[in-house]
Amino acid sequence: MKESYKSIFQPLRLRSGKELKNRIVMSPMGHLGSLPGGFISEEELAYYDMRIKDVGMVITSSTTVKKGEHYPGLPAVESDDHIPGLRKLSHLLKSHGAVAVMQLLHEGANGAGEAPSAVTADNPNYPVPRELTDREIKDIIKNFGDAARRAIEAGFDGVEIHGANGFLIQQFTSPHYNRRNDRWGGTPEKRLAFSLAVIDEIKKVVADSGKPFIIGYRISPEEAEANGLTMTETIRNVDILADQGLDYIHVSLHDFWSKPRRGTDDTRSRMEILKDVIGERTALIGVGGIKTPEDATKALSTGVELLAIARGLLLDPRWVEKVREGNEDLIKKKLYRADNTDLRLPSGLWNMIENYIPFED
Repeated sequence: MKESYKSIFQPLRLRSGKELKNRIVMSPMGHLGSLPGGFISEEELAYYDMRIKDVGMVITSSTTVKKGEHYPGLPAVESDDHIPGLRKLSHLLKSHGAVAVMQLLHEGANGAGEAPSAVTADNPNYPVPRELTDREIKDIIKNFGDAARRAIEAGFDGVEIHGANGFLIQQFTSPHYNRRNDRWGGTPEKRLAFSLAVIDEIKKVVADSGKPFIIGYRISPEEAEANGLTMTETIRNVDILADQGLDYIHVSLHDFWSKPRRGTDDTRSRMEILKDVIGERTALIGVGGIKTPEDATKALSTGVELLAIARGLLLDPRWVEKVREGNEDLIKKKLYRADNTDLRLPSGLWNMIENYIPFED
């Protein structure tokens, strides 16, 4: 390994006490490989088995928490019936020393047809969702707590609350999607109330378990809608989230070095701004375009503690191994149709991958 890459392989102990062997996280990716009903398949186990041997932490595909709302191809943690398959998955993910974290999802307006308000994205082709009642909101908060309990019983090391990418939790924080004027909306503070209630519910479950357990939270810093979430409100939200006893905050971005659209200083990247806000209160996971070890070391030099890699591990499951062993020049960066079998990508993912990564042949 090159001396300049040593920062990638430094261990990190999280607030919960869990220790990661290095700074690379397998990013949560919707692999579309689960069986009907959200049960774990052999296809998705093979997909993970090929990629988890050298990473410090694995965050699973989004895993749905509410019964009957799961997206085809995604895993579910909606009932105790899902625990045996999830236990098999957690044991596999941890078998080579990685920390296993389950990402918890409620789709909201994007798929479940229910949202904070009867508002959709700025797209006439999207159906208008139904506005959730106060009772339903409280039930969904409990769904997240029940999901965390099942994750603990299934042997996972932690959960990540999916508060990003336009799904339900982000919709509550968004002035575009959340037009409520009750305890769940109307001011920036109230728009964050649902997120904080979900965190508190999961913390209670963890406390009852008596086990060290990671709680992470994923955010998207901004929305494209004219009256959507801006960096100004995200900075305020992240400042509050950093005081909630979380193990980490995970930022969802296409480009680690991207700058804010509007609402704050645009001379620095979003990641640098958020790291300054968080300080040392919790770990920060950066993501977006980390393709080479040089990309990784440059990103880590900002003070970000962890880096999530998606595309790099899809194209080359041995990315971390090759960097560690000094073979970084052999990292695969292109996708060929002949890679279908070798990469062990679930068929659902393979069928749509060209939308994200063009084939070279």
